[in-house]
Amino acid sequence: MPEKPSFASEYSRQQAELVRQTCLYVATKLGDLLDELVVVGGLVPSLLIPEESVSEGEDIHVGTMDLDLGLSMALLKTDRYEELIERLRRADFEPDKNKAGNPTLQRWKIEVAGQPKVTVDFVIPPSLNQDHGGEIRHIEDDFGAVITPGLNLAFRDRLKVSLSGSTIRGEKATREIWVCGPGAFVVLKALAFDGRGENKDAYDLFYMIRYYGSGLEDVLKCLNPLLHEQDTRKALQILRRDFAEPNGVGPRRVALFMYGTPNEALQADVAGLVRELLRKCESA
Repeated sequence: MPEKPSFASEYSRQQAELVRQTCLYVATKLGDLLDELVVVGGLVPSLLIPEESVSEGEDIHVGTMDLDLGLSMALLKTDRYEELIERLRRADFEPDKNKAGNPTLQRWKIEVAGQPKVTVDFVIPPSLNQDHGGEIRHIEDDFGAVITPGLNLAFRDRLKVSLSGSTIRGEKATREIWVCGPGAFVVLKALAFDGRGENKDAYDLFYMIRYYGSGLEDVLKCLNPLLHEQDTRKALQILRRDFAEPNGVGPRRVALFMYGTPNEALQADVAGLVRELLRKCESA
């Protein structure tokens, strides 16, 4: 996957809205396949935490530069991915290209005249002993997905969200889509941070535990059923290692993302929330 911008100032409301519109457009094209898909990644916080639920004076989520879609193993085992690929092509999606000009099988793009391109990254849970996170699973000659540890949890902890508005083509539409729940999101973002250390991953994780629902109890309610999973245990170890102290790399990178510089108050807030989440998980 391409590198994420490192600072909140590099994210634009326009691009975030285009990603949201693209998600809605995809939903209108993949209707009867949607049960085998789940939205993950940076679009999740804005879908689970509506702007109107954020208190006045608090920052709303910065959004994302691209759309991440998780594919279920059932979709692959029934060969319905062939239909998925065909529908994407008919909807004017095509594989993107990397810096060397080669097609990216796991990242497809759509370009609408007068607008920046939007990309969709496809991810898939590990299913083979030799699978390693970050590798590309070649599903067809022109289609692939990034192997993503913990993604199976997003199919266990997921919420159906109604998405309304305009598609990227200006059509008015309303669709219900499956979105990764807050428990699985914390796990996925902790694992992602462990793998690549991105400021944005630290920020997304913090934003979810800070603003989802009415407090940590709502996050914990979704995380509890996943606590005995190996990926969850690893994620909690990462949180304890990297996020539980104000000057840990996690809180520091949240501050760097938001302000471009360390911020003691914010870092203390991040660390305090994570410690409280870990305490609640240990006593669950």
